[in-house]
This record gives sequence, C-alpha cells and structure tokens, in this order.
Amino acid sequence: MRHYWLASLLFINAAFLSACVPVITTAAGVGGSAAITHSLNSMTYRTFTAPAVKVRVATINALDRMKIKVISDSMQSNSNIRLVTAKTNERMIEIQIEPISPNTTRMSVTAKSSVFFYDSATAEEILLQTKKSLG
Repeated sequence: MRHYWLASLLFINAAFLSACVPVITTAAGVGGSAAITHSLNSMTYRTFTAPAVKVRVATINALDRMKIKVISDSMQSNSNIRLVTAKTNERMIEIQIEPISPNTTRMSVTAKSSVFFYDSATAEEILLQTKKSLG
C-alpha cells in the first residue's frame, strides 16, 4: 500500500511539473528577441556573425571604451577558445571567444562582483558594446 501512494505521488508531481515546460518555453521565446541569453551559471552569451579575430578586437575596443582594464588575453590550452580577463574595482570579468565557423563566433561573458554574486547587467552591456564595435 505504501508503494502505491509513493508511485501516485511521483506520478502527480511529474504531471504538474511537465506543465511548466510550455510556460518556460513561451517566456524564453518572448525574451528571445533580445538575442542575449543567460545560462544557469550566470554566464551571458551571444553568437555573432563575424570571425573570432574581429569579435576579439571589438571586445577589446568595447572594454577600452567602458574603461575596463584588460588583465590577460590568451588562448586556452588544448582548445581554440580565447579567454580575455578584465577587471574593475568591484568586478572580475571573464570573456570566452569561441569560433564556431570561419564567420560565426560565440562570446560568453561572466561578471562576478563576489564569490557568490554575479552581475548580468555588466555582462550584457559588454556584449552590447561589442556588437556596437562590430558595426
């Protein structure tokens, strides 16, 4: 009898939780026009139709325009992902530039204000300023 109630409870939870998927999908579609996406680990990312070299130059220009100091700019070992690290007085910023094809590049930005807190607004602005630098 106990197994019957447990199985019933699991079935009811699964039925109610699966109803959330269309709502989440719709919400993502409404916000999708912004073309900037946030993932669960507070990384903000966008794909550009431009070569990785141009996205890198545009990123450096955007950070310079925003008066954010670049600390390092290097390729990650064993991959073709470029890692740009920058810093302000209150934020540590990590930018990954990953070529997807010769003319498509994915850029991911993480801005941390402390160990536990992320600043998605700053990460978004870096992406928008990079887009502006690309023209």
